[in-house]
Amino acid sequence: MAAPRRSAPASPREAGLFENEVSEAQLIDKVVSINRVAKVVKGGRRFRFSAVVVVGDGQGRVGAGLGKAQEVPEAIRKAMERAKKSMIRVPILNNTIPYMVTGEYGSGRVLLRPAAEGTGVIAGGPVRAVVEVAGIKNVLTKCIGSHNPHNAVKATMEALRQLAAPEEVAQRRNKPLAELLA
Repeated sequence: MAAPRRSAPASPREAGLFENEVSEAQLIDKVVSINRVAKVVKGGRRFRFSAVVVVGDGQGRVGAGLGKAQEVPEAIRKAMERAKKSMIRVPILNNTIPYMVTGEYGSGRVLLRPAAEGTGVIAGGPVRAVVEVAGIKNVLTKCIGSHNPHNAVKATMEALRQLAAPEEVAQRRNKPLAELLA
């Protein structure tokens, strides 16, 4: 008896033709914070939970999301879905970022600086989670202003969004890449 034939994928998405699609097995996720909120009603307190989660592939793609639900696992699941939808590509040069950048969100500011090989990730909790799942191995960071996890994660994402690959910068300036890297 012959083996059943596999038909061709029905859509480009099934064929894996979208470069921003990453399989579930490759993603790294970290829960940054979980917050419990109580609403007081006639019968007592009603609890709800919010979760901030960062998701990345360790190869330069990272996203962050906020999920809210009446149960913790459901809030985490919603946050992961939102994080996967908001993934961005981060240029990584020699296991660090190409240049110093500052991101702002609300009253939180995050400074990211490139670091020499072997430095490691010098960062606090929320910023460390974002940088690690992005795949950046050497970076110096400083939280300025608010240390609120929501603001810190969003400010870090904003800083990473500002980064441009050296190839892009060279093309914009109409200069050879070797001249920029020198």
